[in-house]
Amino acid sequence: MKWLVSLLLMGLVTSIMAATRTDIGGTFQLTNQNGQRVNERSFGEPVLLYFGFMTCPAICPTDLAKMARISRQLQQQQGIKVRPVFVTIDPERDTPSKLKSYVNYFASDFVGLTGSAQEIARITDAFHVYYKKVPTGDKPDQYMMDHSTLLFLLDSQGRYLKHFGRGLDEREIEKQVATALADSLANPS
Repeated sequence: MKWLVSLLLMGLVTSIMAATRTDIGGTFQLTNQNGQRVNERSFGEPVLLYFGFMTCPAICPTDLAKMARISRQLQQQQGIKVRPVFVTIDPERDTPSKLKSYVNYFASDFVGLTGSAQEIARITDAFHVYYKKVPTGDKPDQYMMDHSTLLFLLDSQGRYLKHFGRGLDEREIEKQVATALADSLANPS
C-alpha cells in the first residue's frame, strides 16, 4: 500500500512540475506577414503558436485550420481572445509577402512569422521544436520539412503556459486554454 501512495505522490509532483515548466519559450524577434519586426510581447493578448511550413501538403493546413476554429470558438462562446500565430520553419521559401496571403486564408486575425535561419533556430530551440530539411529530389529547392506538430499557448506577455499534441480534441483544447488562462490571471508570476 505504501508503494501505491508513493507512486500517486510522485505522479502529483510530476504533474505540478510539468504545469510550471520554465524551460519552454522565451524572448524572440521575428518578422510578421506585413514586414514588421515583432517579439513575444507584441500581440498584447494570449497566443496559440504553431511551427510549420507553407508548402506542407496536409498536416500544417489541417492544424492551422484547427487553430483558427479554436480561436474563433473561444471568442464566440467564452469571450476569450486568443491570437493564432504561425511560425515558419522554412524561411528560405516562406517570405512575409507569401505568408500574408497564406495565413489570411485561415483567419483574418492570423499572424505569420518568419525570420533569418538563425532567428528561426533560436525560437525553435526555445520551444524545443524539432525540424529538419528532407530532400525530395536532386535540385536544392526540392525538399520537405520534417517537424514537431505541437500547439503552444502563451499568455498576453508571451510566456509559455501549456502545449497540446495533435491528437487532442478541439473542445478539450478550448477547455484547457480557458482554464490555463484563468489560472495565469489568478496566479501571475
